[in-house]
Amino acid sequence: MTESDNIADRVSSDSSLSVESEQRKNTSPFKHRLSVIYNHKITQYIISQWFFIGLAIFIVLARFFPNFARSGGLIRGQYSIGYGAVIVIFLQSGLSMSTKKLLVNMGNWRAHLVVLVISFLVTSSIMYGLCCAIKAANDDKIDDWVLIGIIVTATCPTTVSSNVVMTTKADGNALLCLCEVFIGNVLGAFITPALVQMYTSSGPMVFGNPATDTSVQQLYANVMKQIGLSVFIPLFVGQVLQNVFPKQVTWFLTTFRMNKVGSFCLLLIMFSSFSTAFYQHAFTSVSHACIIFLCFFNVGIYLFFTLVCFVCARPWFIIKIFDHEPTEHSSKTYTICYKIFRPFYYSKRDAIAVMLCGAAKTAALGVSLISSQYGDDNPKLGTLLVPLVLYQSEQVITANFMVPFMKKWASDEDEHGNKIIKQPTDEESRISQNKEDVSKENTEDADSRD
Repeated sequence: MTESDNIADRVSSDSSLSVESEQRKNTSPFKHRLSVIYNHKITQYIISQWFFIGLAIFIVLARFFPNFARSGGLIRGQYSIGYGAVIVIFLQSGLSMSTKKLLVNMGNWRAHLVVLVISFLVTSSIMYGLCCAIKAANDDKIDDWVLIGIIVTATCPTTVSSNVVMTTKADGNALLCLCEVFIGNVLGAFITPALVQMYTSSGPMVFGNPATDTSVQQLYANVMKQIGLSVFIPLFVGQVLQNVFPKQVTWFLTTFRMNKVGSFCLLLIMFSSFSTAFYQHAFTSVSHACIIFLCFFNVGIYLFFTLVCFVCARPWFIIKIFDHEPTEHSSKTYTICYKIFRPFYYSKRDAIAVMLCGAAKTAALGVSLISSQYGDDNPKLGTLLVPLVLYQSEQVITANFMVPFMKKWASDEDEHGNKIIKQPTDEESRISQNKEDVSKENTEDADSRD
């Protein structure tokens, strides 16, 4: 290195030091301290857990100020949140999802069939059996009407908003999730009352029979109104805007971080549900032992239903029986069966949507479904709502914990279910090449010694 090069290096080093010192002078001690606090590990962890912290704050607010966000309360939660927050969630979905792919997923009848069977029949039949077993135990601490509430909760359709939020966060097939939400909630107006009548028409749960067939028509009208205004219309508007103004929509989604806004709207929906439950004295109408039982029972049953959904979405025997695509040498029977049954083994992204939709239950429509069948003035209404409100909150919390694992699990597949072959980085290629060169040199040295 020449003397001129040394001088240039010293000049460059001095100039960089002067720039850094100038930046330190311009940065006030207060701003520097704030920057250190913000970038601290503890602060970053708290920020990453903002959803759970926000949920805890909203539950406390619902406990002490239940009249603010409840249905019929100060801000008319059934409209401002029940419609407003859900509209924001599905408007964001409409703005960010491809119209062509949405139509393709609407035609995925196999996935719809699996989710509907699990959501309505499998979950409700299992819960009915468990509740009958609990009632047979004659435990005075478990209220009988809580067991009816568990059965009614199990017959409810999948939740409207949290499924879409969680599936999007987990990189699942949010388009398929949207289809399941729409289909499940429309059919729920018919299926839920029929299932409740079936489970309570005879046997140990006959005391909980609502016997209000005349309310089904009005119930269906309310459900169609809510689904139409809060799901279909904002989804349609978002799709139109996305196709007419694609650049502006992309700017809007990234600038205002609409994915975070959707999660916050989900918190508002849960805030309204808890406010309604506290206002109706739902949590004080049953014993503390019953509440504790429900908390553990809900988490366990939600995880179990999620496992059932996973097994149904990716049955191991299908991939084992149909382990290769049919060729010209394959039998006609194998070819036909492959085309019929092989699509029932879903991709990881589709499986995530099935798991989150099949195990979830709606509180937004569930409250209407319960109050329409049992009456708004029923003295047991608060007790009936306890399992539903707790299940909704716990399913969201549990799903939030599972989302990072689901996202990592699905990271090696693209949206078509094909394996992603990761290309090595430049650093990895250089290290691999060095290893090959060293190995080659060692081999040549050994050959020369021989």
